Amino acid sequence: MLLLGCVKEVSDFELVISLPNGLSGFVPVTQISDAYSKMLSKQVAQGELLEDLNSLSDMYSPGTLVRCIVTSVEKSADGRRTIKLSINPKNVNKGLNASALTSGMLLSGFVSSAEDHGYLIDIGVNGTHAFLPRQKAQSYIKAVKRGPDLKIGQNLNCVIEEVKNEGRMVRLSVDRSEVAASLATEQQNWTLSNLLPGLVVKARVQKVAPLGISLTFLSSFTGIVDFMHVDPEKSMNYSPNQVVKACILSIHPTSKVVRLTLRQAFLHPGGSPNQLSNDRVGAVVEESRVKAFYKQFGAIFELDDGTLAFARLKHLSKNRKSFKPAAFKTGCKHKCRIIDYSLMDEMCILSLKYQIIEARFLQYQDIRTGDVVQGKVLALKPVGMQVKVTDGIKGLVPSMHLADVILKQPEKKYNIGDEVRCRVLECNPAERKLFLTLKKTLVQSKLPILSSYEDAEPGLITHGFVVCAREFGCIVKFYNDVKGLVPKNELSSEPISCPDEVFHEGQVVKVMVLKCEPQQERLLLSFRLSSRPVPEGKSECTPKKKQEVKYQIGEMVDVKVLKKKENGLEVSVLEDEGNVIASLPTVYLSDSVANCKLLWHCLQEGDVLPRVMCLSDKGDHIILCRKSALISAVQEEQVVRSFSEIQPGMLLAGYVRNVMPFGVFVEFPFGVTGLAPKVSMSDKFVTDTKDHFVVGQTVIAKVMSIDEEKQRVLLNLKVSECSSGNSAAESFSLLNQYFKEMKEIRNLLRRRGESSIARGLCELVPGKELQLVVQDVKEDGSALFSGSCVRGLTVTATRYHLGEKGIVPGEKTKGLVLHVDALTSTVYVSLREELLKQRP
Repeated sequence: MLLLGCVKEVSDFELVISLPNGLSGFVPVTQISDAYSKMLSKQVAQGELLEDLNSLSDMYSPGTLVRCIVTSVEKSADGRRTIKLSINPKNVNKGLNASALTSGMLLSGFVSSAEDHGYLIDIGVNGTHAFLPRQKAQSYIKAVKRGPDLKIGQNLNCVIEEVKNEGRMVRLSVDRSEVAASLATEQQNWTLSNLLPGLVVKARVQKVAPLGISLTFLSSFTGIVDFMHVDPEKSMNYSPNQVVKACILSIHPTSKVVRLTLRQAFLHPGGSPNQLSNDRVGAVVEESRVKAFYKQFGAIFELDDGTLAFARLKHLSKNRKSFKPAAFKTGCKHKCRIIDYSLMDEMCILSLKYQIIEARFLQYQDIRTGDVVQGKVLALKPVGMQVKVTDGIKGLVPSMHLADVILKQPEKKYNIGDEVRCRVLECNPAERKLFLTLKKTLVQSKLPILSSYEDAEPGLITHGFVVCAREFGCIVKFYNDVKGLVPKNELSSEPISCPDEVFHEGQVVKVMVLKCEPQQERLLLSFRLSSRPVPEGKSECTPKKKQEVKYQIGEMVDVKVLKKKENGLEVSVLEDEGNVIASLPTVYLSDSVANCKLLWHCLQEGDVLPRVMCLSDKGDHIILCRKSALISAVQEEQVVRSFSEIQPGMLLAGYVRNVMPFGVFVEFPFGVTGLAPKVSMSDKFVTDTKDHFVVGQTVIAKVMSIDEEKQRVLLNLKVSECSSGNSAAESFSLLNQYFKEMKEIRNLLRRRGESSIARGLCELVPGKELQLVVQDVKEDGSALFSGSCVRGLTVTATRYHLGEKGIVPGEKTKGLVLHVDALTSTVYVSLREELLKQRP
């Protein structure tokens, strides 16, 4: 179907086209012209930008009229139809051939190349070369103000000035006055096969009816002007046999029905329809008066400023059952909302639906950075998750922003159709781009939104997320692509030698603004919130009473060690230092039982621990946790919040609450507990339960059965039963976390540096080769060693790890570090040749 359309929006990859009767279509960048597509392909093949290739926004602007042809109508999953269009002249003008071309014809042409004396124009007619002399183009080039030359792919309204060699050569003009005065006549021999939208004709009124007017034109053709395209100033003051000027809007390919418009803006080719001010769309009109009702189509309304507007039938009521035709008699008044503006109809489009009138967001322009919005999951893609905010607004949650941690398998957490609560990271209405975050800390944050460098006043404390951690510090990003630097010395009150080991990409952090230079877009930040003096002119916040502060389970906080106790650490939450005291039990410091004790031993008063999770908050007693397995489970929503959510077969991360002779009690985040009986505790035979588990130990448990009446859950802790299927990946992940913590422990010891023993322990890692001297060989076959690199440490090897060597005290030998026990300052080594040879 051929249509006259008007460019409504321009983006990098498509044109949004306003079509008659309130419809819209899309022209992909590949459907402009053959010459433009050829340049696009060349640029893609070369992998670099071509100087001669201009973007769509350089050539098209809203308000430009274009001829188009429908290439497809696609229906989406939610029932919405998408009209795909082409403005390529070989598709639009396919009904024309060389012999049909005559002087005075108005055609669409696209610049295909620039020559010395003019331009070759693609008019889509096989065997015809169309030429536009340079002097004929000069006045047009000056008028449109798009540079000194026409651009390849640029759309032109062309009038044929001369036809040579039976249509094989034509000379064109784009002079604006000639184009505006052009008229399709009988002498140009137009037929229903090659008739084009956009042609202006002289027509005679045949019949006037409530739904519109029928016309005759070009002697033998008939056409229809519907009620939306009657000249509003003349309204229905038309009579049979009256001669009028009309513009062809569309030609149906099979029925050959021709639709026309009598609106003045379309009667001079090359012109533009009237546009509406942007602030009008979205406005609620308290009283709009019905001018006319058409039972099959909708109603015409007169707005408060006297302009006319149209509401489709489906927008007159909530649904068909609630629709009452009597409410739309002429003169009846209704409350409505302007939801769009149709350039091709020069009318506002209305809705009377209550949910649309009351909707918070109607278009991208209504959304502000930092807004919290509700949406539905549309699709999961490699780049992130597509979310539907409203019928006309879609957003993207980048992969980094699907949760507080990076999700390896987002499909396990999100399903198509799920309701999600997001926060707007960035909104670009011009390009219809919306970026959202699902990071819980950002969505729930009560701190100010930092969306411009001008807002970044020194002393401002807000949330951001890490995008880069390097030796110089961290780059932290906020909203609207605002970003700043946290230098190395501002990462913590204690020195951090390797920031990339403490901070990771996507991590949500709380920062303070130290300095900002808006013009240079430079922002200096700090993670050291508690040690900063209050900036001049800022008053200190009134301390919160302890009972007023409430933390949710799963909430991430940064803490400072206040005191070391026998069973754990007493810490203060940095954002409320001095007011909120919490406990971090030793057994909750790590997923590794051995590392829990080591971390407690190495941590000192004043140390800052980032990203610690609230495990329970019972008013005066807040319990925190640093177990990465539990933190990941909560952040990825792989948890149960109540007994009713538990289902047999579930795999859940928890920790040992109690070890009894008959089994092990396991508690999960949010307080649900279950029992693993002795027979389901281990793949090995269990004699004494205390030989297998300790209180606080992290476990993965499989739900075997539930007793709803007694509110009991039976669990299985056997490793063979508790794998999700990729046991190798799970094992490597746990091992990786263990070594990460060991590195952290060595860094803590290195920072302390209070003794040569501590410094020596820092340098010893599994796999390191040592030069040793045999000190003693014991009766059980084990041996003790000494050496300059292990001074003050106990170095030992079991009988097995001495290999076949017969060693004697005083002998020099090489040994390979197997394990370092920092608590007892003991180093376990091996002298076995096969291990020493394998060392790279």
